[in-house]
Amino acid sequence: MILKKQLSLSQSQVEQMKMMGSMQSDLKTNVNKSGFISPNCPNAEPSVPKCECYGQVENGDGIASNEIFLLGSCEFDSWPAKVIHISIVCAGYNASREVVILIKSILFYRKNPLHIHFISDERAKHVLGHLFRSWDVPGLKYSFYMAEDYKADVDWIPNRHYSGLYGLMKLVLTKVLPLDLEKTIVLDTDITFATDIAELWQLFRKLGTREAIGLVENQSDWYLGTLWKRHKPWPAKGRGFNTGVMLFDLRKLRDLNWMQMWRLTAEKELMNLLATSLADQDIINALIKKHDYLVHSLPCAWNVQLSDNTRSELCYTEVNDLKAIHWNSPYKLNVKNKHVEFFRNLYLTFLEYDGNLLRRELFGCEAGKGNSTFQEQLDNLDEEDICYEFRREKILLHRSHLYYLDYNYTPEPNDVTLVAQLSIDRLQMLESICKHWDGPISLALYISDGEAQRFLDYALNSETLQARKNVGYHIVYKDGQFYPVNYLRNVALKQVQTEYIFLTDVDFLPMKGLHANLKKQVMNQNMENTKKALIVPAFETLRYRLDFPKTKSEVIHQLNLGTLLTFRYHVWPKGHAPTNFAKWRTAITPYTVQWEADFEPYIVIRKDCPHYDTRFVGFGWNKVSHIMEVDAQGYEFVVLPNAFIIHMPHTPSFDIAKFRSSETYRTCLQTLKEEFQRDLSKKYGFAALKYMAVGNR
Repeated sequence: MILKKQLSLSQSQVEQMKMMGSMQSDLKTNVNKSGFISPNCPNAEPSVPKCECYGQVENGDGIASNEIFLLGSCEFDSWPAKVIHISIVCAGYNASREVVILIKSILFYRKNPLHIHFISDERAKHVLGHLFRSWDVPGLKYSFYMAEDYKADVDWIPNRHYSGLYGLMKLVLTKVLPLDLEKTIVLDTDITFATDIAELWQLFRKLGTREAIGLVENQSDWYLGTLWKRHKPWPAKGRGFNTGVMLFDLRKLRDLNWMQMWRLTAEKELMNLLATSLADQDIINALIKKHDYLVHSLPCAWNVQLSDNTRSELCYTEVNDLKAIHWNSPYKLNVKNKHVEFFRNLYLTFLEYDGNLLRRELFGCEAGKGNSTFQEQLDNLDEEDICYEFRREKILLHRSHLYYLDYNYTPEPNDVTLVAQLSIDRLQMLESICKHWDGPISLALYISDGEAQRFLDYALNSETLQARKNVGYHIVYKDGQFYPVNYLRNVALKQVQTEYIFLTDVDFLPMKGLHANLKKQVMNQNMENTKKALIVPAFETLRYRLDFPKTKSEVIHQLNLGTLLTFRYHVWPKGHAPTNFAKWRTAITPYTVQWEADFEPYIVIRKDCPHYDTRFVGFGWNKVSHIMEVDAQGYEFVVLPNAFIIHMPHTPSFDIAKFRSSETYRTCLQTLKEEFQRDLSKKYGFAALKYMAVGNR
């Protein structure tokens, strides 16, 4: 269901609330260990002792990873904490998408370095690892622990909760997390923060000598056993406690032999109850019932639970009372609650909030400025260069979320993945492409945070898209002045799991049956042992309604009628002229063609082909440069006689308009082209000299 967007609490309002809270906090003073009185802000004098902050270094794949540095800039004891440790169980593609809202809400308010510990599966590790590397948030470190390694500790427990095995993983945190880690905040993925998480971290100080867990009381009558007849919940102290937000004193729990304590409790209760209904929460409550000295009751505002039959409205009287919202109903945003509109608006605010704005530096961390490699490259650019913005785009690191929707595909021999990229205005093409191509697809979508929600609503409400689990949707969030077309293509290309790829554009519809056709051609052309690029001839129509041809003979018939045209015949014939459409009309076997200047066909090629050159953005030379390098690597171009794709009409892109109207744009494109040709000659030597003579587009 598409949620009606009625944001009573806008992003600007949230920002104002945060700034006011920060100003009030800054007016307070604290005395640090050295007896130095300083404002509770990081504008400390150089003589203040060192604090722990984060910088970043570049790893092997060119994306920054987080490292810890010690910087002489502030005294963290004047802050609520040094580094705040957060533990989250997150597995699967859908959970990886949902946890981002939690992370955004934490980053929005935080003033401290964070270390997030993810207990995850390989899918979540791949998605979140790439997201955080490309997000490049200063003062943020993350670690992954494979749930599979600890499966045996909990898979003997029958669990009726929809979270399955992963709903029990919080029980093994004392075993999973590093032994030198003494404290951690444990969160469910469906939490939204409304304040600085450092305030929650401060509550560790309130735990008594024997208290090892901080919890908020459960805000429904579940554990009272009065919700319906024959309802038999697990034992709990009073109303019980909700485990969506927890303070874990790991040192105390390890000293108490936590792993044995909960296991003995679970074994005993399962003799009668047979299975858990609320996963780890049932076992922890049964344990607290027996050992109530373990728990410290936290203020209810730290876990305002929006579950069915909730009594959470008794927890707060004003907006300022709220600390953390817990969407712990299977219905999530559609849960019934008296104040659900306010909570939903808060959630949607962070959902649509531009995550790039959260790359801000932490005060007091002078070197914690994110990707130092990017900054060095940026500093080396000449801001007086008229092509400065183009050069900046080449080094820009785009925040990317891979596999935004659920994905399930096992590669088959000789299979071919369709690779394309698109923006939000081409979204309507997805259903048609999926109807024409039944094989795997890898798509990169260039959209904003708000547009990502529009895409999600569209995809979840499309029967065609929901029926397909072999389509990988990879979100690249908007940033910069131009459409990063080749960056997007590379993102989609790198996620391909098959050995062969079909490089096309989203405005083209493939002939029905093309996927099966290409799989056969891959074998027939012995592409495993030869360097071949198979050309799929491209045509176009100017009609929005087309009787789509089913066969080659129907294509020829429509060409004769003028209903179809060879692609860009009237505006850019050089792009596809080497395909030799006259020969294609009568060909019954594949035939070889030679590379020519400005050739840009759509090809099937091995996955290990050259990547696209990211200096080309927007309109112009983005495909031409790629085909040129494919030729430089010695690939043979082979035209398929019984295959075709058809370009569907659409409004011109904004980048084409800029190319046509801006002399600077055209000048810079020519400059980039000449630089690319020189680089190609240096890379491939004498064989690439022919590209230096290529004319201008």
